[in-house]
Amino acid sequence: MRVLSLLACAFALAATPVTADPAEDLHAIFDEEWQLRLVESPLLATSVGVDDHDARLDDVSAEAIERAAEKRRAFLARLHEIDPSSLDTQDRISYRIFESQMGDFVAGWRFGAHQIPLNSDSGFHTSLTFLPREMPFDSVAGYESYIARLRQLPRYFDQQVANMRNGLARGMTLPREILGGIDATISAHVVADPADSVFHEPFEKLPARIPRAEQERLAAAGADAIRESVVPAYAKLLEFWAGEYVPGARTTLGASSLPDGADYYRYLVRHFTTLDLEPEAIHALGHAEVARIRGEMDGIIEEVGFEGTYAEFLDFLRTDPRFYAETPQDLLERAAWIAKTMDGKLPALFLTLPRLPYTVEPVPEHIAPKYTAGRYVSPPMGSTRPGMYWVNTYDLPSRPLYTLEALTLHEAVPGHHLQGALALELDDLPDFRQHLYLSAFGEGWGLYAEWLGIEAGFYQDPYSDFGRLTYEMWRACRLVVDTGVHALGWSRRRALDFMAANTALSLHEVSTEIDRYISWPGQALAYKMGEIEIKRLRAEAERELGDRFDVRRFHDAVLLNGSVPLPVLAEQIARYIAGAKR
Repeated sequence: MRVLSLLACAFALAATPVTADPAEDLHAIFDEEWQLRLVESPLLATSVGVDDHDARLDDVSAEAIERAAEKRRAFLARLHEIDPSSLDTQDRISYRIFESQMGDFVAGWRFGAHQIPLNSDSGFHTSLTFLPREMPFDSVAGYESYIARLRQLPRYFDQQVANMRNGLARGMTLPREILGGIDATISAHVVADPADSVFHEPFEKLPARIPRAEQERLAAAGADAIRESVVPAYAKLLEFWAGEYVPGARTTLGASSLPDGADYYRYLVRHFTTLDLEPEAIHALGHAEVARIRGEMDGIIEEVGFEGTYAEFLDFLRTDPRFYAETPQDLLERAAWIAKTMDGKLPALFLTLPRLPYTVEPVPEHIAPKYTAGRYVSPPMGSTRPGMYWVNTYDLPSRPLYTLEALTLHEAVPGHHLQGALALELDDLPDFRQHLYLSAFGEGWGLYAEWLGIEAGFYQDPYSDFGRLTYEMWRACRLVVDTGVHALGWSRRRALDFMAANTALSLHEVSTEIDRYISWPGQALAYKMGEIEIKRLRAEAERELGDRFDVRRFHDAVLLNGSVPLPVLAEQIARYIAGAKR
């Protein structure tokens, strides 16, 4: 991958000539913006396997973000000089996605989204803890870059705090009601001994190729950086959090109460769903899906012969020991067995499979209490690490086994690992598309992957099938709860009660999930909206092609253009259907 210096990027932005070839001009814009993006965000560069900027952290000052927004306006102006009708199909898709990305960046800056740089389960302070897994540590230079980066934490945190203070001044904050427990994700890194820090992990076993004297020097320098920079940065953030942010955070709940809140929430709905829909319409769709799924769940309750109400059945699932692992290792092994079983089913469902393997690991302890049940973590491009399916082993009585099949199919295969690993192999796409993740496409595919487990022979146990349905119900409830809180004035208690009454999620998980939706407006809508569209497109292909329908070719048509907006996906499937008819 070609990487430009900062000076070269600046020159390219100012002096790139316009050619007679619209496609060439288009890709010049893509390349320049991508290289600028890597320079502006060294953390992004590391995450995609570009290590030229590993010694730096991002400049997230308000001035730097404003400059970045101005540059995106300039890229948009250049893009609009190109007539999209002069481009081929793939370039027209890239044009539309790039246009949307640049517009989103500018809109996010205008609304002040950077003034809320965290939510209830993640944020700038937790994402940095992934650096020991993401950065290369096979040379002295790699360690020195890491140490230099650790030394920049105080500056980086000070900039984030300055943005949050600006947010406090204008009411652009997280709601005070959901801030409980976030302090633990900060205080976990205020340690007396550098060896107890997650940032110390790379120094615990240095490569043998590094001379012993250098190993000792690097380990000492790393410990000093943790003691003198990392711990003070987290301690200062914790002081700000407890002394200023929590007391000053808004007492309202929904995004509609933020500055320009109604418009901001509509922007977030479009951003996460890629659809131009009103919140009220999504809310009504959610209620319809909840009713449909409830009918299927009632059928399973009747099948297993449970005598009692729906609420009593949910209480039975939440409290009976048979549905819970006894040890964290038991949970991990069960998840690994499900994942490996699904591996064997993939050739019957997919023509194209990725080369990258994946592994199963627990969610790191320092974030587990406020974290979701599981997540997929992709490796940097070109690294020697596999994809990781994280399973949350914290509070085992809140991690039911009857939902583990659905969780595993969503996060590992045929869900996020298969989808993400395939995207990394699409070398013919522009860089910005190869590394793009659109929530409606990505999470819609993850939820579709859960449903695909029926076709693969999973959910034979009725309780596991109820678990699948409760995961689908969970995503349907998100349509109701997210719009209810952020557009219709719902309270947190009403959201909790609605979720607890309609899903078999543990009450701990209901609480962490509701706080996530409140702190991350719009994102929760992506799952069900994306799944509904993918299933609709599959049904259309089956109807149009009849006996000629091949599910493996359909899945290739969905996945082999990378992450795309849902309207673009519909166009892709229309072309696939037309081609299959011929």
